[in-house]
Amino acid sequence: MEIAIIAHDGKKAEMVQFLMEHKEILQSKSISLISTGTTGSKAEKAGLKVKKLLSGPYGGDAQIAARVAEGKTDLVLFFRDPLEKHPHEPDIFMLMRLCDVYNVPLATNPATAELLVKGI
Repeated sequence: MEIAIIAHDGKKAEMVQFLMEHKEILQSKSISLISTGTTGSKAEKAGLKVKKLLSGPYGGDAQIAARVAEGKTDLVLFFRDPLEKHPHEPDIFMLMRLCDVYNVPLATNPATAELLVKGI
């Protein structure tokens, strides 16, 4: 199972905290983590194994969206900051739309992510 992790700047610490709380599940042999570049770097510093793609504003969100469309990514954890403007919003909306189109579970906050991870 491939899980994508993404977090806006204001949510990166929250994402790392979430990942550490669920490290046992997320680092099992049957799960691989991919992420946008900066989020992945933060996760690596916390001791997690992550395949990093480009940073979100440089195409990382689009790379993950492509993996969703290709059937490679099974779950997306995207801690969005709804109170900030983001220059790459079209990519963010594309990713969210493709999760809906391809029926891929998408969590945009820790509460929803908690339910999805517990279901693994």
